[in-house]
Parts: sequence; structure tokens; C-alpha cells
Amino acid sequence: MKIIVPMAGMGKRMRPHTLTTPKPLLPIAGKSIVQRLVEDIANSCAEKVEEVVFIIGRFGKETEDHLKKIAENLGAKASLFYQDEALGTAHAILCAKEKLDGKIVVAFADTLFKADFKMDGSQEGIIWVQKVDDPRPFGVVKVDTEGVITDFVEKPEQFVSDLAIIGIYYFKDGANLRKELQYLIDNNIKDKGEFQLTSALENMKNKGLKFTPGKVAEWLDCGNKDSTVYTNQRVLEFNKGNKLVSASHVSQNSVIIEPCYIGENVKLINSVVGPYVSIGDNSVIEDSIIKNSIIQTHSKISCANVHNSMFGNYVDFKNTNAELSIGDYSTHHHKHP
Repeated sequence: MKIIVPMAGMGKRMRPHTLTTPKPLLPIAGKSIVQRLVEDIANSCAEKVEEVVFIIGRFGKETEDHLKKIAENLGAKASLFYQDEALGTAHAILCAKEKLDGKIVVAFADTLFKADFKMDGSQEGIIWVQKVDDPRPFGVVKVDTEGVITDFVEKPEQFVSDLAIIGIYYFKDGANLRKELQYLIDNNIKDKGEFQLTSALENMKNKGLKFTPGKVAEWLDCGNKDSTVYTNQRVLEFNKGNKLVSASHVSQNSVIIEPCYIGENVKLINSVVGPYVSIGDNSVIEDSIIKNSIIQTHSKISCANVHNSMFGNYVDFKNTNAELSIGDYSTHHHKHP
């Protein structure tokens, strides 16, 4: 079994956080989104994952080392392929074409889920879906009475179904997928200006391949600041009771309201932190109240009252009362009049 993870798109909706960090590497409760995703899928596979294939942009050595480590932690081989231009989901997967054979799971790395599935590897194809209130921003599927998928519709304007595709797919025959993706490229078949995986799925279905919908207990989008902060909250709730507060943190006259993730060597001074706060390694919180927020590494927050916010790495921030989304290496000091 292989897991294929296309993650080349840097995530423009998440700026400023993705200017220095590709979106799938943003930490949620101390672990990158992509690490959580790959580990959750590996746990859901009945068979051992032999290889994890990452399709990436030019993210640099540090990121590549992190990705290799994710695979190695699972006892799997890591492979890296580059997608240098954004030509759509079908094109992204095809960047790793020599790896598309046998049983594969394709998982787009801007989504997390609460797994309640064990993958049934005997199925020809599985597409994981979740009911959503507003299906318009998503690809959706229609299902017949037998529970087999009859249609794929990309971002439907009119209501056809509320079963949104969450971006995780299983194919029993990876080589067949490769052939269908290649067909789109060779014949320049685009949908909304890009080569779409849904076009290949539609062709495969029309040739008689049976796709069944897989269900997840909960789907967590990491598309923008608000949804990422909410996802952090849910992941902290799922992991309640696990050791999320590092023993190396220092707390002076401070209170942690669980659940929170507190990284290595974090200093809390005269502050109230939580609930639902993740703080990365070596950050300092002083004279502040922080709720429902993500603070990455090496940042210093002082004299602040902050909720529903995200701070990057190496941020120096002082005195405000707001909802914020602040990228790496920012400095903000508000002086009292």
C-alpha cells in the first residue's frame, strides 16, 4: 500500500502564514497537518504502508527532511516529487506517475478527519465524503440506492447532493488511475481551467469501475485561519488525556486551562492560557490571556488579550485585544497614549 500526498499548492487562502511555511506544515496541537493526516490514514489501512509519496513545491531542505521523517516514523519509504506549476489535481498526482501502481491512497494535505473507518482494500475504489451544509465550494458525489457513486460534480451551483468529497481516495489499481490521468493530459481535457481528478473518476466510473463512498466521523478543513483554529480545538479535544503539555515548560504564576498543547521550553509568566491553545517550542507568554489560538515557535506575546488567533514563528507581539492572523517574523508593539 502506498499513500500519495499532493501538497505543492502553497495555500494562498492562509497568507500570511504560508509565506514561509507551506500550509500542510502548519502545526495543529504540535504536529504538522500532513503528519497527522498520514498517520491517521496509516492507522486506517488494514495493510502496511510501504511508501509515502509527497508531491511538493520547492519548499527547501528543512521541509523535505520533515516529510522524510513522517514516512520513516511509520517504517515506510519516503519519495519526493516536484510539481512546479499548478495545473490542477489530476496533474499533481501524475507528477509521481512512476509510483502509481497497486493499491494506493491519494490524500490531499489540507484536510484532517476524525477516522472511524478501516479501509476495505477489496473495494475497487473508495471516495471519502462528509455531509456539508453548503456543498457549493466542494466537489460532491451522488449515490444510488445500492450505495454506489453515480456522479461527480465539481462545485455545484444548483443543489445535486450534500456529500462533499473530503480529498481522500482509495484505488485498488493505481496503474489504471495513472492511465486515466495521462489521458486527460494527452487530450488536454480541462475543467474550470485545470486538469481535475474528478474528470478521471468520471471516466473510470463510466467504464464500469465501482466507487463507493467512505464516511468519516468528522471532517476538519484547514483552509483558512478560522477553520484552522477550530481544527486545532477539535484535535486538542480528541487528544484529551494524552500528554500534550511538555515537562520542560516553565510556568510562573500562570494557569493552563486544558486542553492545550504546550511545546518544549515554553515560558508562561503571569498568564492564563487556554482552553484550546497550542504553543510551539521556545515561545514566551507574559502578562497575557490567550484562548483558542495557535502560536508557533520562538514567539513572544506580552500584555495581550488574544482569542481565535494564529501567530507564526519568531513573532514579537505586545498589547492588543483582538482576533489576529500574524505571519512569521512580525513585530507589533502598541504604546498606550
